[in-house]
Amino acid sequence: MDGNLLLWRAEGQSFLRRFLLWADALDPLLLLKPANEINRAKLLIQTSEKTLSEPLQNKQTRQAFLLSVSSVHPDTDKIIPVVFRPPAFMPLTLPWVVVSSLQHQAKSTFFFQFIFHTYTTAFTLLHGNGTPKAEEYSIQQKQIIYGVGAISYAACIGALPLIFMNRYTLKSSLTQLIVRKLLPAPLLGLTSAFTAAVVRSPEFEHGIEVMDRNGKVVGVSRNAGEKAVKETALSRAVLFGTTFFLPELLVSFVERAKLVKSPRALASVRMLLITSVLAGMVPVSFSMFPQCGEIKREDLEPEILSSTEETEFFYNRGI
Repeated sequence: MDGNLLLWRAEGQSFLRRFLLWADALDPLLLLKPANEINRAKLLIQTSEKTLSEPLQNKQTRQAFLLSVSSVHPDTDKIIPVVFRPPAFMPLTLPWVVVSSLQHQAKSTFFFQFIFHTYTTAFTLLHGNGTPKAEEYSIQQKQIIYGVGAISYAACIGALPLIFMNRYTLKSSLTQLIVRKLLPAPLLGLTSAFTAAVVRSPEFEHGIEVMDRNGKVVGVSRNAGEKAVKETALSRAVLFGTTFFLPELLVSFVERAKLVKSPRALASVRMLLITSVLAGMVPVSFSMFPQCGEIKREDLEPEILSSTEETEFFYNRGI
């Protein structure tokens, strides 16, 4: 089992522990670390694997773990490109979330949501489970085609309410409330979950590796792959659905209470709220489910069960 997963299994069994670890691992300053320092962190974790089954006490090992979690894929052991590392996720999605929340034209909404879903889908793909191999590029090509289709579909769905409203000139206050205030949050949450599930669909089509508590691979399970993808998709829905809904709710309260009077000040309040909620929700969504996922014996396929007597199995959920 990879050192990162061993540490997640030891440190990340409760939501609070996972949240605190992600809060540290999402430090943007970790993006500045050079490749040689990341490689030294990987080496330190590898040489400390015998003690990784227990919570970290050594500060140096903890810092190496945080750098490795923020920079290295646990399945492929490769350094992730800087723009797709977890600490870059919030700063790079924030502008597109902000502009998407302010759009009133269908074309611009489609454009900005297309860019937003392109980045989040690529991030999800790079942080998925590494078991499905693209030896003949068939799986890789399928993921790219599925991803482009899912991104286009999600952007169209995001712009559809505005297209419908403008085409049929529906300008009533109720329509404005539904289209501009109520629909964006669930739509963005659902489309984010949809793109995550589609781009990682090879994981439940072909299965992912499951390991026993000693880190030995005991088989490839479609059920574990389905569980990993479902959990990741749900975390995306919660992340972006909440990021759209909660600031809009708070802005409505500010408007009703007349705490801010000028439109420019209200726009600043909305941007501040979106930034704050997104910054808080990213570690929350990453922490909703264990990074080192667990699946019970009765949930696995018979062909895997026939080769082992273990009762608990683990896998890399991805982000």
